[in-house]
This record gives sequence, C-alpha cells and structure tokens, in this order.
Amino acid sequence: MENQAEQSQDYAAPSSNDEGKYVYCIIKSAEERDFGPIGIGEGGNRVYTVHHRDLAAIVSDTPIRIYDPTRENVLAHELVNETVMREHTVIPMSFGTIFRTRDDIIELLKSTYRAFDDVLEKMNDKIEFGLKVLWDRDKVISRLEESDEEIRRLKDEITGNAQSSTYFARMQLGRLIEGALENSANGYVVDIHESLKPVAVASRSNKPIGDRMIMNAAYLVERSREQEFDEAVKALSSKYEDQLSFKYTGPWPPYNFVNIKLRLERADA
Repeated sequence: MENQAEQSQDYAAPSSNDEGKYVYCIIKSAEERDFGPIGIGEGGNRVYTVHHRDLAAIVSDTPIRIYDPTRENVLAHELVNETVMREHTVIPMSFGTIFRTRDDIIELLKSTYRAFDDVLEKMNDKIEFGLKVLWDRDKVISRLEESDEEIRRLKDEITGNAQSSTYFARMQLGRLIEGALENSANGYVVDIHESLKPVAVASRSNKPIGDRMIMNAAYLVERSREQEFDEAVKALSSKYEDQLSFKYTGPWPPYNFVNIKLRLERADA
C-alpha cells in the first residue's frame, strides 16, 4: 500500500535573516493545538498547528536554513512526529521541510487537500514498524560446508589438492556457496514475512545494508493489533534464536507507505 501526492509549492532561498516555518507532518484536526517547546533548532521552538478546514500542519518557527541531518536534528524531528502520533494519524513530511510563511502552508493544505485527506483516511489508526534481520555470514558458510554434500565434496577436493586445484574449481566453490547463501536467506525471509503477514496491513521490502543483513522491511499495522504484531516478532526471534538477530523498531509514522512529493520551485525575491 503506497499513497502518492505531488504538488508544486514555492519556497524561499535560504538566508539566515529570514524567518520561516518548519513542517513536521500533516494531521486531520480542526482544533488548534500547542505541543510545547519541542521543535527543532536552538532553544526548543514551540510546536503548534496551522489549519485549513479540518487539516492541520504541525510546525515550529525557524530561521530559513538548511538543517544538517545530524543525530540531534533528526531526533528532534522524530520527537515531534512521535509526540503528535500518540493522538493523531500523521502524514510525515521529509526532514528539513521549511516554508517561508504561514500563508504558504495554508496554500499547500488548500491545493493538496483531497490528496492529504485521502491518504489520512487510508492511514487512519495505522502505524509502522521496522524490522531488520541479520545473520553471521561466516557461521552460515561453515554450516553449509558441513550440510551441503556438493559444497563439502568440492571443498575437500580443493583442500586435499591445494597445489593442483584450479582457479576454476575455487570459482565453482564460491558460486555454489553464494547460491546456497541466497537460497538460505530467501527461505528465512519468506518464513518471516509469511508469519507476520496475518497481523499486518501491508509490508515493504527495502534493500538490505551490508553482508550481514538479509532482510530490511517495514510493516504497516493497525494500531489495535500492535501487541499481536509484537508477539509475532518475539516468536520469530525465539524460533531463530541461534541463527538470526532481529532489530525491531517502532511504532513510527508511516514513512515507508506514504510518498508525498513536493516539487519545490524557488520563489521570486
């Protein structure tokens, strides 16, 4: 499940002398809210709502600048979204999204009202969890060398005839091991995915990072089924306790299931 909206919007050239509005997310609410001094930037800027009809942008005041994605800044951005999502379904905005004025934000809400409203309806009471699964590649190869007859035979041949073993024999062994690794990883991923599928609304597979990661996925879950999903992940972690490591994070806003693209155009000075 992925929802997309694309919209042009003017923005101002960065200048340390200009004041703007940092936008964290969009929610459905006609009630004016103040979430306190938890905004990005020095001094804890107040986070509040800017409205058009029953849509609200969650914003804080900020100089118009490019925020570096430092740990401190990213955590500040996430803190606001996590605080808001305790009470609301949110459409998260990209890190560093800044508009010049309150009127620019209202214009955004007006021009994308139907798209935002549609996405918020589809994402209502849904949250995202991240799941990364890792293995010890060397240990897996050792197990394959013991359990796979063809790999074991070829390795014994190469080891027993180290002087005469050919480059091609070693290449063949490498290919066999890589193929067995891929099949083994796919088997784990399919089992994990099928086990979580009944308690999730949707899933998205992202590219694994590095040699140790075999699965990098995001799951969209009904808020009411959070505990069921949590228990399903714990059961899988126990099942593969000696083989795999699970890195489980969330709940998050539906970052992987909402794709709002703002096509920014530089405003005239």
